[in-house]
Amino acid sequence: MIERTVSDFWQPEVLSETRPDGTILVWRGDPLAPYPRCLSDRLMHWARSQPNRVWIAERAPNGAWAEITYADAARAVEGIGATLLAHGLSSDRPLLILSGNSTAHALMALGAQHVGVPSAALAPAYSLGSDDLGKLRDIAGQLTPGMIFAEDAPRFARAIDAAFDHSIPVASCTSALPDRTTVDFADACAAKPGTAVRLANAAITPDTVAKFLFTSGTTGSPKAVIQTHGMLCANQEMVANCYPFMRSEPPVVIDWAPWNHTASGNKVFNMVLYNGGTFYIDDGRPTPQDIGKTIRNLAEISPTWYFNVPLGYQMLLDAMETDGRLRETFFRRLRVMMYAGAGMSQPVWDRITRIAERTASGKALLCTGFGATETGPFALMCTERQSKAGNLGIPAPGVTLKLVPQGERYEARIRSPSVTPGYWRAPGITAKAFDEEGYYCFGDAMRLAEPGRPEKGFIFDGRLAENFKLASGTWVAVGPLRSRLTDDLKGLASDVVIAGEGHTELGALVVPDWDALRDLVGEDGLDRFALLAHPKVRRVAAALLDAHAARASGSATRVARLMFLEAPLSFDRGEVTDKGSLNQRAVLRHRADLVENLWSEDPRVIALSRERA
Repeated sequence: MIERTVSDFWQPEVLSETRPDGTILVWRGDPLAPYPRCLSDRLMHWARSQPNRVWIAERAPNGAWAEITYADAARAVEGIGATLLAHGLSSDRPLLILSGNSTAHALMALGAQHVGVPSAALAPAYSLGSDDLGKLRDIAGQLTPGMIFAEDAPRFARAIDAAFDHSIPVASCTSALPDRTTVDFADACAAKPGTAVRLANAAITPDTVAKFLFTSGTTGSPKAVIQTHGMLCANQEMVANCYPFMRSEPPVVIDWAPWNHTASGNKVFNMVLYNGGTFYIDDGRPTPQDIGKTIRNLAEISPTWYFNVPLGYQMLLDAMETDGRLRETFFRRLRVMMYAGAGMSQPVWDRITRIAERTASGKALLCTGFGATETGPFALMCTERQSKAGNLGIPAPGVTLKLVPQGERYEARIRSPSVTPGYWRAPGITAKAFDEEGYYCFGDAMRLAEPGRPEKGFIFDGRLAENFKLASGTWVAVGPLRSRLTDDLKGLASDVVIAGEGHTELGALVVPDWDALRDLVGEDGLDRFALLAHPKVRRVAAALLDAHAARASGSATRVARLMFLEAPLSFDRGEVTDKGSLNQRAVLRHRADLVENLWSEDPRVIALSRERA
């Protein structure tokens, strides 16, 4: 058994007010502490006070950890800043980063921020996973970049040539591209900073744009969400308030999540930097092909704070339940296990807590929170131990949560110093994102975990725009139902889309877990069509659908018919985002014929038995 003192978390004073129209305001009585003007101030602080501490590490080609200290990082950041200024970069000509997580990516982004030049990291899928490159062209038009960073430039050559003018230089760690100015990464790091860098850094204010993060763009072109230096620093002071142990115990993080998204690119990356910690770049992912890399890394590095999506935890559990050494290393100094990106099923929650209690009883908190790209993202966090998944926690200091009645639910809105000022070069979209009091509107619903007790936290209650009415006039809360049906299909589905607007009963399009279906059938060589038509698949799916219906409380929580999708989800059509999230509305729109077939005699449809219908 691992022995350690219990982690300390924030000690909040939660206040609330209910207006005459039923709107609830929830905020903290304890104020947000002062925070620095920009994150590079924190980098320079650690470079002076802890110059030899490792800031970031990644796997080298030989398998060893290639490390860079805070002092070395500060020198490289100043050199990169000088290089960017010499090429005329500015807020109107930012740095665009095409490649994934790496030490070079981190240094380029911080080098830009250090001299007041925004950076924008894009998912590699925009360049490598798209056939028409339409979203990449849209982004190029929105941002008008002054330089592109592609760690391995030849790998991105097709996308760069197709989407960007040949006058835009490319910074790279590899060979040059034909007919285009190429900046060598090593040369940029070694450049002398000089007066221009000092003046540019001194000119940064909390309102200076630090970076852009793009929303997934599932309903159109991706939107560039402005991230100012002030909002990023305010957000990190909120995080430090939540996890005060980090002030005396610098965090050690090993993380795979992409930096082009706010969860890791803002919260986790900046959390390490703000508190002088060490970030190990996990070269694995929660996929059957890459989870082995994550397991290898976690067998070597003991994190103090850990994040994963529920599927990632499930894959790690499969290994931890049989590998005592992995369990011991993982829990040795762990304080927090955070999950996000999807709802966690109760069986996965129970497995994690069972292993945590067996290995490090009472020492590691399993929790989640709530936020968005537009909110920094840190807005709500749960630090009270729970018996089941789903509690989003309470607002951070400086955050006011506004809950506006929408029928039987509440629409969530917030106001805080870490909320974005808006979308880049899109005043119309910006105006629609805020209400008349200046609160950012999530478009999500919440409910109180315990009625009348906002200090006990809140539960996610679905996306408002996804919900619809049955022919009976009954509202369907799509978000919770999607999670429930996916769980009820016991691994046969990776996700589902709920349909039935205007019908008397609900249907679902099911995204299959092909590995699970093949394991179920136990026959080699079947193509996807034959697999979905296999009698065993249909029989098991029908039985699971019947069991789901038996647990439902009424027509708005009972799916009566389903169809497995044979064709994969399309990134270009916005059915799936670059982080793998399914977009309900996009699938319904682009597969309207299949939706209608759910209520037909289509032989692919699996319906409830007569006893359950």
